[in-house]
This record gives sequence, structure tokens and C-alpha cells, in this order.
Amino acid sequence: MAKFTTCLWFDHGEARQAADFYAGLFPDSHVGPAAKAPSDFPDGKAGAELTVAFTVLGQAFMGLNGGPLFKPNEAVSFVVETDGQADTDKYWDAIVGNSGQESQCGWCKDRWGFSWQITPRQLNQAMSDPDPAVAKRVFEAMMTMKKIDVARIEAARRG
Repeated sequence: MAKFTTCLWFDHGEARQAADFYAGLFPDSHVGPAAKAPSDFPDGKAGAELTVAFTVLGQAFMGLNGGPLFKPNEAVSFVVETDGQADTDKYWDAIVGNSGQESQCGWCKDRWGFSWQITPRQLNQAMSDPDPAVAKRVFEAMMTMKKIDVARIEAARRG
């Protein structure tokens, strides 16, 4: 069976820093082996770390120290479903507090420019409510938020 690994492009030397940060923040995460350059190359020297393998929430990633040429954008984001306000606060605050950036509706960016959607399970459940009036109230409440406030989502759900 083929193994699926997502490769994330980082500026020179940033992949390990990101891998260490992600692995220290999320459960079922760790940093794996690295591949180093066997000789000098146009952008670096022998021994420079080229890639680092890591796992976040059980998903395999490879960080590539590719340089400043390519930057992440919002077309790809990582969605983390949380179990409530405490988990939402923990992940959001860690990402934003580590030189990240807040955005709207539960989105934020980490210091490397990758987008994260820190989404409480309660929001997903409320947005799927079979009553369109409930889903509308919840959606309108969410649209006013940066970090999702579970109590306000639940209040909107109840009407």
C-alpha cells in the first residue's frame, strides 16, 4: 500500500522549527528522521538539513527546507476539530501567540504562513442542524468571531 505524506515547503532551516512546534502542541505528533545534503548544492552546504519527517495528529508530513521562493496561502488549510473551548483556546492561542496571526471564523495563520481552522465540534454540529433557522443563527454568530467562542455558538443554537 502506498503511503501518503504531505510535503510542506519552508524557508531555509525553518522545517525543523515548525515540526518541533507542531509536535509539541498537538497529541499523536512527533518529529521523525531528517535527510541532510550529502554535498554542497547551489543554495547550501553539505550537511544542511533538506527535509524533516514529522507527524501531526497522526498525519504524516515532510518539511522541505526549500528556501524563500514559494509561500503558503489560504487555498490550503489544516482543520483541527476541537472538543470544546479549552482545546480551542489551547491551539489557537499557541499558534497565534507564536508569532502567528488571527483571522476570521476560526481561521489563523502560524508563523510560517500556514492557515489553520481551529473548529470546535459544537460549531460543526450546530452548522449541520436540520433546522435552517438554527444553522443561520449559528452562521451569523460565527461570522462575527475570530477565535470561535463555544458559549456564543451554543447560545445562537438555542436562539
